[in-house]
Amino acid sequence: MRLTRYTDYALRVLLHLAVNPGRPVPISAIAGAYGVSQNHLVKVVHDMVRSGLLASTRGRSGGVALARPAEEIRLGQVVLDSEPDMQLVDCDACAIAPVCGLPPPLQEATRAFIEVLDRYTVADLVASSPGLDKALALR
Repeated sequence: MRLTRYTDYALRVLLHLAVNPGRPVPISAIAGAYGVSQNHLVKVVHDMVRSGLLASTRGRSGGVALARPAEEIRLGQVVLDSEPDMQLVDCDACAIAPVCGLPPPLQEATRAFIEVLDRYTVADLVASSPGLDKALALR
């Protein structure tokens, strides 16, 4: 299984904001820290604001911040919200789909994947990553 770049960026944004709490961070600063396109991050951040994960502030000293504590943001939910679908294979056009036994185990595996991710919060990632705060600190 491979997560989309969109989900990767969503998780990176959350990490960045978790190590820079209490102040809005410009999207340009987040893009610069990771060396990724600001244009790509804008869509991700916009969707995260709409979903209530992030809060945005306009203006010269504006940016985005976590809308709730990092301890309350579960990774499994972020992945579910970010991924367009969690199907491991496309069974729609398959000739044997009506009689195939493969989808149930794959669905079970996907549920297990999300359950494991849901054991962790953004705060857990920050706590288990020594040096992350220095690597992503605003200058």
